[in-house]
Amino acid sequence: MGEVKILSVNTSTKKGTAKQPVTSITLTMNGIEGDAHSGPWNRQVSLLGIESIRKFEQEAGRQINVGEFAENITTEGLELWKCLPLDRFVGDGFELEVTQIGKECHGTSCSIFKEVGNCVMPKEGIFARVIGSSQLAVGSLPDPGFPIPEQENRQPTTDNQQPTTHNLKPGTTLIYQPKIFSSRIITLSDRAFQGEYEDKSGPRIKELLEAHFSRHEATGMSHEASRLTSHVTLLPDDPELLRKEITESITAGVDFIFTTGGTGIGPRDFTPDVVKPMLDKKIPGIMEMIRTKYGAEKHQALLSRGIAGVAGTSLIFTLPGSVRAVNEYMAEILKSLMHMVYMLHGLDSH
Repeated sequence: MGEVKILSVNTSTKKGTAKQPVTSITLTMNGIEGDAHSGPWNRQVSLLGIESIRKFEQEAGRQINVGEFAENITTEGLELWKCLPLDRFVGDGFELEVTQIGKECHGTSCSIFKEVGNCVMPKEGIFARVIGSSQLAVGSLPDPGFPIPEQENRQPTTDNQQPTTHNLKPGTTLIYQPKIFSSRIITLSDRAFQGEYEDKSGPRIKELLEAHFSRHEATGMSHEASRLTSHVTLLPDDPELLRKEITESITAGVDFIFTTGGTGIGPRDFTPDVVKPMLDKKIPGIMEMIRTKYGAEKHQALLSRGIAGVAGTSLIFTLPGSVRAVNEYMAEILKSLMHMVYMLHGLDSH
C-alpha cells in the first residue's frame, strides 16, 4: 500500500476540454456531481499525477496548469500509470476503483490537443469508478484510525444507505490498495492423499499462476508485495469434500479456483459433475478448444470432461490430473485469464 496526496480537484461541463480547479467536488455513485464525465459508466473520474505533468512540462517547454489535461483529480506521490485495473484508492467513506489505464487519443479533434500540442492522459492518466460517496475537497485527511476491510468484502453504497459527507481540508490523502488476487487449487487423488505418491499437479498450477502474475505485475506497482496469494489443497476422491471446498472458496470470494483430477470417464471421476451445478455461467469454448488442439495429437486428451465457468465472482477451471495436461491447459487458460477477470468485473478496458 501507499498514499497519494490530492493537489487539485477539477471539473468541466463539456467533454474534450480542459477542467478548471474548484474548491471541492462531490462524489456520487455516478461520479463527480456536475462534471461532464459523470454517468453510469467506468470512466467516471480521471486522475493524473503531477509526476506525469512535470515530465510533460519539460517536453513542452512551458508550465502546465492542473486540470489542463482534463483530469478530475491531480495527485502527488505515485506514478499512477503503473496501477492496474481493479486497484483502489481509499478515502474516508468512499473508494475509487481503477477501471482503465490511459485512453485513445483523439488528436487534433480534441481541444486539449490543439491547445497543448500533445496530451499525457492517453498514456499516463487513469480512470476510476466510485465505490461509495463522499465530499472531496482540496485538503488533508488524518489517519482514519480503523482497519481497511478486505477488498472482496466491501460493497458499494446502496440507495437506501445515506453516504457520509466529509469536508476535507488542505493535504487530502488517499490510500492506494493494489488488487490482490486469490487462488484456491484443489488436487483430487486417493493415492496422493494416502501418501502413495507426491502431488505434483497442484503445485504445478500454483507455479504457473505465480509466474504469470510475476510477468503481469511487472507493469504495475508490485514492488511492495505479490499480487497473488495461492493455497493448494489435497483431497481424496470424495465429491462431498470437493463440494464443501469449492463452496467455501466461492463464499470467500476467491478469484480463481482450479481443480486437478477426476475429469475422465472412470468410476471415480466426478469433478465436472460436482462443479457444473455450482456454476452461474459456463465458459465452454476454452475447454473445447484445448481438447481439440491437443486431442489432434493425442486422442486420449479428447476423453477429458473438464469444464470452466463462473460462480459468484470466482472463475473455476477443472483440469485433468497429469502434469502434462496441467501444462497444456494452463498454457491456454492463462492467455485470456485477465480478459476474463475484467469482463467479470464489468470493465471495458480489456
